[in-house]
Amino acid sequence: MSEQKAVEGVIEGAIEEPGAEGVTERVSEGVTEEREQAGGAAVGAEAGVEAGVGQEPVPSAARATRASRPLRGALRWAAALAVFAVFGASTAYGVTRLERTDVPGLATVPDGRWDYPQLVRPPLPEGRPAPFASSNKATAHYADLRALVLPAPRGATADKTLAVSHGWVRTGTFLDEYPLKDDRELLGGVFRDRGLRHIAARGWTTPDGTRTRIYLLQFDTGLVAGEVQQEEFAGYDHAPRTLRGAPGTELDGQFPDSWQLPNVTHYAYDEPRPYGAEQVRQAYLLAGDVIGLVVQSRKGGAHAVPFQQTVALQAELLG
Repeated sequence: MSEQKAVEGVIEGAIEEPGAEGVTERVSEGVTEEREQAGGAAVGAEAGVEAGVGQEPVPSAARATRASRPLRGALRWAAALAVFAVFGASTAYGVTRLERTDVPGLATVPDGRWDYPQLVRPPLPEGRPAPFASSNKATAHYADLRALVLPAPRGATADKTLAVSHGWVRTGTFLDEYPLKDDRELLGGVFRDRGLRHIAARGWTTPDGTRTRIYLLQFDTGLVAGEVQQEEFAGYDHAPRTLRGAPGTELDGQFPDSWQLPNVTHYAYDEPRPYGAEQVRQAYLLAGDVIGLVVQSRKGGAHAVPFQQTVALQAELLG
């Protein structure tokens, strides 16, 4: 995935395996000591022979025994190292086979996050740069836009109005998110004038009743998309366009600022109390030539954690 990692809040940790560094050091010291002792004896013997004064010849069997001591010591330490290596490899394999919650320090306390599948960016066409590469002056996403829409979490039911086989939706489907006729007509004209290329979308409902809709709108260049975003979808303290089910909006103060990616801008809004039939949360994303809209709604209240998680992961795919 991007450059920044998968969504912040997923606990990552490092298991420090018992290393063989200390064992290796002791092995080296032991072998060196035995070699020095053996070497010193040999040097003394040779010196005595050369001097020829008061020295008795060392029997050949004794010399062989002394010479073999370093070899036997080295073999003993090598065997010990082999045992440690086998034990370490077995331990590492065992850790990789454990469930995340079985490893101390990696257990994640349930906080409402959804279980999304592993995210993988689609491949780029041959010879095409990544959207934010220095050679990509248009900051265009050349990968299939449909494959850049966040997949549904495990256990969710696909939204049949957005689950079309080819992955694209009509402009009218996106405009239906806005209840005011004036907004639909104005945005429709803007899309025609600014050369909206196509819209990819996906939607689902989780078992707790939260409904999610994601739209990705692609324009010819990042410059055009940025202008449309600023003029039509960006608001300082509230969303400039009213979505269905959310007659009022306010800036989402619970959304962490630290989740702002280098190449993706987000504007997150919440529905203030009292809610209508559902609470509606929404976020607009700008990533190069793509404008994204993430909407979550739920009767009784849309939870903040899965909304933030969904927005952050969609930004990761676009960034």
